[in-house]
Amino acid sequence: METRELKFNRNIKLERMYIDRHLLQVEGSSPGGQEQSGGANTNVALIVLAIIAALAVSVLFVVFLYYCHIRCKVKKRARRQKYKSNVQLPDSTTVSSTSVPPNESQVFTFKQLQAATSNFNQNNVIGHGGFGSVYRGVLPDGRQAAIKQLDRSSKQGDHEFRIEVDMLSRLHSPYLVGLLGYCADQDHRLLVYEYMSNGNLQEHLYSDGTSGNPPVLNWDTRMKIALDSAKGLEYLHECVTPPVIHRDFKSSNILLDSNFNAKVSDFGLAKLGSEKIGGLVSTRVLGTHGYVAPEYALTGHLTTKSDVYSYGVVLLELLTGRVPVDMKRPPGQGVLVSWALPRLTDRDKLVEMVDPVMQGQYAVKDLIQVAAIAAMCVQPEADYRPLMTDVVQSLVPLVKHKKGSRIVSTPDFQHRMVTLKSSSIDSGSSGAGEN
Repeated sequence: METRELKFNRNIKLERMYIDRHLLQVEGSSPGGQEQSGGANTNVALIVLAIIAALAVSVLFVVFLYYCHIRCKVKKRARRQKYKSNVQLPDSTTVSSTSVPPNESQVFTFKQLQAATSNFNQNNVIGHGGFGSVYRGVLPDGRQAAIKQLDRSSKQGDHEFRIEVDMLSRLHSPYLVGLLGYCADQDHRLLVYEYMSNGNLQEHLYSDGTSGNPPVLNWDTRMKIALDSAKGLEYLHECVTPPVIHRDFKSSNILLDSNFNAKVSDFGLAKLGSEKIGGLVSTRVLGTHGYVAPEYALTGHLTTKSDVYSYGVVLLELLTGRVPVDMKRPPGQGVLVSWALPRLTDRDKLVEMVDPVMQGQYAVKDLIQVAAIAAMCVQPEADYRPLMTDVVQSLVPLVKHKKGSRIVSTPDFQHRMVTLKSSSIDSGSSGAGEN
């Protein structure tokens, strides 16, 4: 009996020990599982927080960028409005030059310029442009100036005014006519330029040199004028970003100072070119008959090579003393480029076509060199025309710096009216307005 009881008690103890051990294992494993589950939850929470933080930072960054953009836009608009309050310049004409800051052009009142020109006396008229008359005047500080009064009824004249003020306020070169100031008093629009006492090249090329008329130019002076005007176009094409296309380069827009130094003038039709090499812009065809490049006249596609063609026409004027278009001449001679181009490579015909007033003033080898430059500039295909930098380098050796070689204007020289005017050329490609 005792033995059975002992066995029974022992079995009960063993069962209790087994149950206790099992309970301990279960209790011991539960904290570990909870700890593992808690760790997983913590990781998920951290990931969610990181994503939320990243999104918040991104949103803040975008908001900051937008704030900066709006702030810059407001500042630019304020500056533009401040500048336009007097001149109201169009944004499309803005020129940037990396070498120089804008000029501080003087602002004149209408009464000041009225007094400077003796109430715009007709005796002070020194020229007519496409959009107004030019007067000789004396400014309040005693400087002589050329004052262009634009036609108040001409919308194109107002556009020219805006472009010229913007262009010449930002362009700086000894080969460009300087802008001294302007007047935008009510509906009056006037431009004040430095005075060029010897007028324009066209006046001299077609003068007989008699008393009261512009003096005739000799070979050396013509070559100096050709070089100076080439440097003016070189500056516009190569030294300004984006390049400036003059679009109305001609002999009447080349002005001469007292020493016959030449400067390019009249930027009313100037256009910003493409910054890409060989790039073009499409625009309404404007210019003067006889000077406009053929591809521009036909398609409205404008490049710096269009100015090169116009320069070639002026160079032919300097060589021959002929106007670009004269339909009163015999058949085949009415258009200067068409008549001259086949003769530029024929030595005998080349000598015959030179302006008679220059006979004996040049070396034949120099004449051949100039003829070669002109022939390249007026090539029908724009790609075959040289850069103005190449033209300048080719002309430099031909310019003689001799004392007494310059022409001196006669004391009673009076400016003649400029009759060739800029115009719109009907090419079938022009738009409704100027671009």
